[in-house]
Amino acid sequence: MEKSVLVPAEKLLEEPYITLFCYPRPNRTEAAKRLKALEKLGVTAVSFEGDKRVYEVRVLGKGYVGIVVAAYVNDEKIALKIRRVDADRASMEREAELLEKANSVGVGPQLLGVSKDFVLMKFVDGMLLPEWLEKKRSKTTVKTTLNDVLGQCLRLDSIGLDHGELSNAPKHVIVDKDNKPVIVDFETASLNRRPSNVTGLCQFLFIGSGVAKAVARKLGRRNKKAIIEALRVYKNDRNSENFGHVLATCGL
Repeated sequence: MEKSVLVPAEKLLEEPYITLFCYPRPNRTEAAKRLKALEKLGVTAVSFEGDKRVYEVRVLGKGYVGIVVAAYVNDEKIALKIRRVDADRASMEREAELLEKANSVGVGPQLLGVSKDFVLMKFVDGMLLPEWLEKKRSKTTVKTTLNDVLGQCLRLDSIGLDHGELSNAPKHVIVDKDNKPVIVDFETASLNRRPSNVTGLCQFLFIGSGVAKAVARKLGRRNKKAIIEALRVYKNDRNSENFGHVLATCGL
């Protein structure tokens, strides 16, 4: 495994890091402005690590809105999301507000700070759910973890917050070293849509193709028609009893 590259914040104005700092169009004036905001948030260094690459630089994640890297505030390792200069929004503040809303019911990485171009979050040290499922896990562990993440979805549904990406979630659930699932990336979340977190993630886990096959290998096959019917009932009346029936139908 490649070693991480720790870069002091002031070095982000140099190549190749400035390209990432103002992805995809590096601009020294914009980068200098961003650096001041980053230092005001207390970020002292960035650690370039992870399975993804932006040009030759390793990162934790890359999306339509931002690039996610590991960083440090003093000695604490955090996750830092950097707004792309070509993003479809002028600020990260709305995403931070939605993450804070999710945090209010114990969902998502803890929000640590925000500015126009950055969101600082607690670092989640773990694996993406599909990778985690491929490892040797006991049936009981898989059930407990999936039960936990669906319970988080129920809490999001209960506050009217729709994540927006959980029906196709290979990159949106990280499982930490204690097998605790964390739902991440609230950039497309909304309070204006009818929430479909439980239904979306259940479809991903039990009805779709790739990850659903991995779940079936761990837990055994499930009756997809019965799950779809249980989800239909839950969708019409999102209460704890109907949610419990969804879990039971999924074998959790």
